[in-house]
Amino acid sequence: MASKLHLLVCYVFLLGFASASDFSGISLTSSSPDSPKVSLGLYYESLCPYCSSFIVNHLAKLFEDDLISIVDLHLSPWGNTKLRPDNVTVVCQHGAFECFLDTVEACAIDAWPKLSDHFPFIYCIESLVIEHKYDKWETCYEKLNLNSKPVADCLSSGHGNELVLQYAAETSALQPPHKYVPWVVVDGQPLYEDYENVISYICKAYKGNKVPGACAKYSSRNFIRSVKVNRFPLVCWIGVNSMWDVLERVKTSLLSYIDITGLL
Repeated sequence: MASKLHLLVCYVFLLGFASASDFSGISLTSSSPDSPKVSLGLYYESLCPYCSSFIVNHLAKLFEDDLISIVDLHLSPWGNTKLRPDNVTVVCQHGAFECFLDTVEACAIDAWPKLSDHFPFIYCIESLVIEHKYDKWETCYEKLNLNSKPVADCLSSGHGNELVLQYAAETSALQPPHKYVPWVVVDGQPLYEDYENVISYICKAYKGNKVPGACAKYSSRNFIRSVKVNRFPLVCWIGVNSMWDVLERVKTSLLSYIDITGLL
């Protein structure tokens, strides 16, 4: 996993260094008339195992073969979290630590707006989630040579709480409403349970004249058939907890009593 993270960071760095335009061009509003980008939204929560797997094993592939050059990627860390009637208190599907990590990732996006800066950090955290080592999330600063102060200030100031409430409003405004996470939307259209084929949908939606070579692979019927199989949906449903979810909720609740005050 460490080697994959290293390769991802190296690719992002080299792409930003080698490009005539700054990597900040990959944003929600960046596109040009002759090369319109495909909007891609991921609505997720940090401790849903299927969200973590999608980010690490599928979304990261956008950085291969220049696929990211045709995409405006937007990450929204809220997912199936519920907001109490006071419009302040949040209840996360996988416990208090998920609420905290959602806020960490929201702060990272805010502190480092460039995709080249915040995606490797989120990728690192979600890799640790897969390894059940998410309580070691702070090691991602050292791994990526990042200054922790911007995120720490965001957390301590309460700005992080404001950010997640913005993501809450954004998620609740989805049409059609999301039913589970990961909820993947390409050019305004949700992919539902076929979200693992996201790259083939992106390639199909792209109308520009600079089609990455990788699209030939991901758009092929054989590739789609190899990925799309009949199985139980790999999603975290709203209001439904699997056994894994229950165990994680117990674990994260215990961790919250022990560690959350120190982390905040």
